[in-house]
Amino acid sequence: MKNIATLTFFTLLISTLCYGQNTYLYSQPKEHNDGWKTNNLQSQKIDTTRIYKLFSQILNQKNKLHSVLLIKNDQLIIEEYFNTISADQPHDLRSTTKSIRSILMGIAIDKGFIASVDDPISKYLKNPIVTKNIDNRKEKITIKHLLTMSSGFDCNDWNKKSKGQEDKVSRKKDWLQYTLNLPMINEPGAVSNYCSMGAILITEIISQASGMTIDKFADQYVFNDLGITNVHWGHTSDKEIIPSGKRLYMTSRDMAKIGQLILNNGLWNEKQIVSQKWIEESTTPKTKITGIDYGYFWWNIPFKIEEKMVISKTATGNGGQYIMIFPTLDMVAVFTGGAYNSQEDKLPFAIMKDIFLPTFVKKK
Repeated sequence: MKNIATLTFFTLLISTLCYGQNTYLYSQPKEHNDGWKTNNLQSQKIDTTRIYKLFSQILNQKNKLHSVLLIKNDQLIIEEYFNTISADQPHDLRSTTKSIRSILMGIAIDKGFIASVDDPISKYLKNPIVTKNIDNRKEKITIKHLLTMSSGFDCNDWNKKSKGQEDKVSRKKDWLQYTLNLPMINEPGAVSNYCSMGAILITEIISQASGMTIDKFADQYVFNDLGITNVHWGHTSDKEIIPSGKRLYMTSRDMAKIGQLILNNGLWNEKQIVSQKWIEESTTPKTKITGIDYGYFWWNIPFKIEEKMVISKTATGNGGQYIMIFPTLDMVAVFTGGAYNSQEDKLPFAIMKDIFLPTFVKKK
């Protein structure tokens, strides 16, 4: 996300991809009785030339894409998998899990487990408590500060010198205690720095307030209703990880359900899973991180297409895990990949900018 604004390299790559010699054979996504209706790409009345050329090259050139899905008007119209990845294989979502944690926080508030994002985290986080770097400013840290990455802790994943940098904390025995004991370097709410440990604190707050581990909470209030069963929480670390420190492993079709839930303002199959108020609040910009609008664990990514500005409500994860929601186009795009710690994980943004969005903004 740090360099998302710089798409020149990937634009050039896409223009190269679009002139391959191999032929892509499109097939309509299959219906698996999993809640998705599918439709044929031809039903969209679009010029599919760019899409066919793109996939022809992706299929035959080295890349780190794992899946590409596109949902238009509540129907799955593109579903492609690459590099030996299958449709039923749960994928490590990495930080895309943060955006789903945001949904879970909204539900915790809807259900009355938590009163307000303006409450101090100490109201719900009873254990552990701060034992080092005692600072009055820590008493002012609210749930909203964690959701907007503005806690004031010395916690910045994109600064190797930061004491709360994710890789440093992952080597500690007690992640929660270590994070709460971090020194304060800013007033809460003053500066937003990308801090994964804040998302783990959010998860622990949900768990302690509800009395449920996060996996049970997510199953009961989201996944069961969405028909998401092939899912689990895990981590790449060999150490034993507390439930709140784990991230989601989920299939691409189920990731798309999360995107559709956001697009439909919290509604799924006529049931309100999370309030419309929360969807609007959580995906509306509250701050900026590296110059990009940020809500409650949701990015707002702008795309300029045909002199029009199209905004995507986006969940992002290291390696190329993305859920992109385009409300004005009634569209959801999902990407998964294996480009971990590489700028190649930004390729999906170029695909959206140069292939999908121009195709659907400018129909036949």
